[in-house]
Amino acid sequence: MTTVPTPTPRRRFLNRKSPPHIVTLILLAALAALAMNIFLPSLPAMTAHFGTDYRVIQLSVALYLAVNAVMQLFIGAISDRYGRRPVLLGGLAVFIVATLGCLAAGNIWVFLAFRMMQASIVTAMALSRAIVRDMVPEAQAASMIGYVTMGMAVAPMVGPAIGGALDAAFGWQASFWALLVAGAVVLWLTWADLGETAPRSRGGAGPQARDFPELFTSPRFWGYSMTLGLSSGAFFAYLGGGPYVGDHVFGLDPATFGLFFGAPAVGYFLGNFLSGRFSVRIGVNHMVLWGTLINVAGIGINLTLFYAGHGSSFTFFGLMTLVGLGNGMVIPNATAGALSVRPHLAGTASGLSGALMIGLGAGLSALAGVMLTPSSGAFPLLELMLTTAIGAVVSIGLVIRREKRLAITI
Repeated sequence: MTTVPTPTPRRRFLNRKSPPHIVTLILLAALAALAMNIFLPSLPAMTAHFGTDYRVIQLSVALYLAVNAVMQLFIGAISDRYGRRPVLLGGLAVFIVATLGCLAAGNIWVFLAFRMMQASIVTAMALSRAIVRDMVPEAQAASMIGYVTMGMAVAPMVGPAIGGALDAAFGWQASFWALLVAGAVVLWLTWADLGETAPRSRGGAGPQARDFPELFTSPRFWGYSMTLGLSSGAFFAYLGGGPYVGDHVFGLDPATFGLFFGAPAVGYFLGNFLSGRFSVRIGVNHMVLWGTLINVAGIGINLTLFYAGHGSSFTFFGLMTLVGLGNGMVIPNATAGALSVRPHLAGTASGLSGALMIGLGAGLSALAGVMLTPSSGAFPLLELMLTTAIGAVVSIGLVIRREKRLAITI
């Protein structure tokens, strides 16, 4: 029996009885990305404010990513059952309360607790893409999701620069005030513009959990997922250790650091463009392989320059553009590969691979913070990044080898 898809209602901007405008989805995804890194130039000032050390304040990144990863396992199933609109509005409301808590925190542990609550904004990142799939046929979804992820690429690019300028002018709290205002605006826009796009009670978390074993036993799924986790893990390690290097190794002020720190996002933007342009022609696996190799090359050259005594803030941050470029090629293509292993379990695969990517990133981000000391320079961070980047090359190599055995073309 063939099911005829229900025609998608006509979208009307600021009408909560119709599907949302693309601008609303872009801003939802951008806010989620901005919340991850706008405050990073302020980590040294926050360390002094709370009277702690960098290893503790750096947990504001690692713990945030860990909660983010766990939530990705369940948020899709919850929204399937209760609808996209209430879950999104609830996640945004919790984010606003958590941001107020960060501003009012009297000690580092209260701050970290509210920072973990801020991870509720992952609902905006995860569901903005799910809503696209609800709204348009599969053939159009990839293009529309591309616009949404473009917002996710631009926000990290400008976030640290904005955060650094705000810190220089008003102090570290200014970045959280900016997130509070942005969260309130996006909450209002979501309430006014986002009509429900998904029918409720489509299975909930139980069936999703029962699908896990089928993916767990697939070597190709694990290969793609590990490639995702290890390649992006190099970036997450940079996310955790970059602020320390900028402050303690190069002595950059917050505004300058904010400008330099966004270098990977420039490369990521270009990598996304190349993926959209050439993935069909070159193939998913080869795009992933070239992306991982570019990632390794950027980090390897960076580390070599430091060992040769020629490392500087310009080379350190400038070569991180190649890390972003590589990830811009790896992440969309490896995600497509992971979802293609079991097409009927695409939603479950998306949650599992996303959780693995963010969870591994959280661990590497925390590890980078632990490894860096005043006497270590940038070496431990670059060595950690290079190790994970090489692991991604090995992982996608194993996927390609297995597919040759199975005679599968992706």
